[in-house]
Amino acid sequence: MRRVTAVPAAALGLVSLVALAPAASAARSTATAAAPGAMAAAPYEYLGWGSPQKPADVMAATGVKWFTLAFVLSDGGCNPKWDGDRALKGGSDETAIKAIRAKGGDVVVSVGGWSGNKLGEKCSSASALAGAYQKVIDAYGLKALDIDIEDTEFTNSTVRRRVVDALKIVKSKNAGIVTYVTMGTTPSGPDATGKDLIKKGAAAGLANDAWVIMPFDFGGHSGSMGQATVGAMDGLKAAVKSAYGYDDATAYRHIGVSSMNGKTDDTDETVTTGDFNTILGYAQQHHIARFAFWAVNRDRQCGSGSDTDACSGITQSPYAFTKIAVKYTG
Repeated sequence: MRRVTAVPAAALGLVSLVALAPAASAARSTATAAAPGAMAAAPYEYLGWGSPQKPADVMAATGVKWFTLAFVLSDGGCNPKWDGDRALKGGSDETAIKAIRAKGGDVVVSVGGWSGNKLGEKCSSASALAGAYQKVIDAYGLKALDIDIEDTEFTNSTVRRRVVDALKIVKSKNAGIVTYVTMGTTPSGPDATGKDLIKKGAAAGLANDAWVIMPFDFGGHSGSMGQATVGAMDGLKAAVKSAYGYDDATAYRHIGVSSMNGKTDDTDETVTTGDFNTILGYAQQHHIARFAFWAVNRDRQCGSGSDTDACSGITQSPYAFTKIAVKYTG
C-alpha cells in the first residue's frame, strides 16, 4: 500500500504444488463467498493524515456506500489502535464511521499496511491475534475485516501462518463476517510468498472470502496498467483455484483487486481512468469479490506543490476513480 512518510505513525505491502491437507479438502466443499453487493466497491480512505474528505461528502458526490478505513496497528503490544496511537472508541474515527452509517453506508476496517507496528508480529499466538482482531470487530459491530499484510508481516512464514489461523478463529466466532487478505503482487500474479500464504489458508481450512492483490509498484511491466492488472488477476485466480481446488467460477468469486489511482510509488507508473474501466470490465465479467483502490484521499487533482499522497498526480475531475469503482456491484 502507498507509503505515507510525512506522518511518523502512519500505516500504509514458486513453491511446488503439494497435496492438500484434510482441512483444505473440507474447505473445497464448504467455502463460499458472500454475495458482494455494495460491499464489492469499498475504496480505501485514510483518516490519519492531511485533509481527508468527509466520507458523507464523498457518498453524496459519488454514490459510494462502503469505505475501507485504514489502518489499525499495534500500540506496541497486542492491542489494536488506529495508526497504533488513536483509540478505537470515542475519537474521530468512530465519529466518521457513525457518519457513514447515518447515510446508509458501512465500512470495512483494514488492519496492517506497509508501515508501523503490525499486530501479526506483536501478538505472540494465533489466539492472541484473533483476540486483537475481535476487539476491532466488537468496537464497531463490523460485517467485514481486511488484513492488509505487507512488509515484514508478509515475509515472515510464522507470521503468515499466525494470521491465517487467527482469521480462522475469527470466522468461527463471528457468523457471516466477510474477511479479505490483501497483499502485493507481480504482473503475473502473487509471488512465491503470496502463493505460500494462499496455500497456508487452504491447508488450514480458512474459508477466506477474498484473496486480494495490489497490482501496482511493479517495477516494470508490459502493456497498460489495466492490462497488467488483468494479468495479475488471472495469476491470482489460478493460485486460489490450485490451492483450494475450486472450479473457475468459484475461484473468481474468491479474488479481489485493490488498485491505486493516478501516479503510483513507481515514478514511471500511472493508473488511468481507462485502466480502471478495464479493471471494472474484468470484475463484471468474472464476478470477483472486491474492487477497491488506494485511495479516496488521492481521488482529486493536485494543487500547486501538492504531495501525491493526498492527490492523484494526474489531471482529473473530482472522484473520477471512485465513480468508476462504484459501478461494480458484484
